[in-house]
Amino acid sequence: MFKKALITFLILGQAYALESIWTDLTKSKNRITRYPNIIKQLIDKEMYHTAVPYVKEYLVTYKGRTNKNFEYLFEQVVSKVGDRQFILLPESYLKNIDSPTLKYLLAKKQLKRRKYKEALQTLNGTIPAAHPVKPFALHLEGVAFTMLRSFKAAVGAFENCIDQSTSSNDEVRARQLQINQDYCLAGIARVKYEQRNLEASELAFIDIDKRSYIWPELLIEEAWNSYYKGDYNRTLGKLVTYKAPVLNYVVNPEINVLKALSYYKLCLYDDMSNIIDDHYKEFDKSKQVIDRMLAKKHSLEWYFKFINSYVDGKKYYDSLTNKLLENVRKDPAFIQLYKSYKDGLREIKSIKKVRNRRLRKILAINLKDSLFLQQKLIGSYVKKVFKLTSAQLEKSFVGLSYLRLEALNARKARLYSGITDTGARGDIKYLKRNSKQYFWSFNGEFWADELGDYVFALRSECQK
Repeated sequence: MFKKALITFLILGQAYALESIWTDLTKSKNRITRYPNIIKQLIDKEMYHTAVPYVKEYLVTYKGRTNKNFEYLFEQVVSKVGDRQFILLPESYLKNIDSPTLKYLLAKKQLKRRKYKEALQTLNGTIPAAHPVKPFALHLEGVAFTMLRSFKAAVGAFENCIDQSTSSNDEVRARQLQINQDYCLAGIARVKYEQRNLEASELAFIDIDKRSYIWPELLIEEAWNSYYKGDYNRTLGKLVTYKAPVLNYVVNPEINVLKALSYYKLCLYDDMSNIIDDHYKEFDKSKQVIDRMLAKKHSLEWYFKFINSYVDGKKYYDSLTNKLLENVRKDPAFIQLYKSYKDGLREIKSIKKVRNRRLRKILAINLKDSLFLQQKLIGSYVKKVFKLTSAQLEKSFVGLSYLRLEALNARKARLYSGITDTGARGDIKYLKRNSKQYFWSFNGEFWADELGDYVFALRSECQK
């Protein structure tokens, strides 16, 4: 009996805690100034999405420097909901408030619009070293400096980012910091690549843990690095890693383009032709399927339902469509967006416990608005992936067609010169390696500790 009474008391206590929000909402004067108190009460009940409309209204109405209390609340909401809902706010509103978190969001928006100098000005001295968004702001600085070709400053920002992206007791934040740290490690490798310091770039890429969320997307960059070093065997070895079962969800038409280019550079034209033929066989019809879908389906809500059905277990008849959806499902950005949405759905239970009917309706509308926007953000992300893939495939078809013609001309020249292939397919003497690379014996199976370390041993058939 006592246990039942205690449970009832706790449930009523939660409901009454939210009831006080009604008092703040119905006061006639300075209602906006009470929003931080309302936001805090919602955060205390882990109702982050329900709090979003109050946060936005406060941001677009309030002017001046935010107090530390609101800044803390704002950062909590952003960490749980994600920053995309707030980046959508017009720049004029984002500039009005002197808030470190808001400065970070503004700089991120400016960076996406390629306003690199403005982004650096926004970040300059505006975010304290101990602020939770500082590690992510340092990554933005590094990217902006890289795009402006201020490489020394970029490396400095990335190194500071790595140092400050330390772990957290909060699981979500710990994952965000780890991904941020990996992107900053990749940032240093990319700077070295831009400087054409290819040896240093190669070593920097190797420092990124293979268990990282972002490692699969970096493998193609490592392969390009080897290609520009003239190490075509290592390029092919990097790319063959994508055939591992653990990476069979990765879709990047550039992989086959780089394979074909590497075989072309080795004058192995039959191998190159096989890659091109396989590429068309795998992607030609699927691209038509994707293009028809993009032409017919415009609603972001449809794309949200599309990925949501896939996550729930539905599979589609086109293999490329399924691979792209799996690619999206494993992407860190999507993981955060989707988890935030699912967490928001759980707030419905808390709203149902509110006894005040009018307050319950207001909170339900707030939650609905936030979740609907989250659906659109997810749908937009999915649609963007399919549009980008279609464009990449089109570009790859053009590039491979041109490469086939170049190979045909080279074959004619070889035929007229009387040069014949040696017939030798591989020898360890053709391998190149640095201090962080080792030899593995491949037995037809992919092992986790070997991924990304494979290298072919093909002899070039080009005339010396």
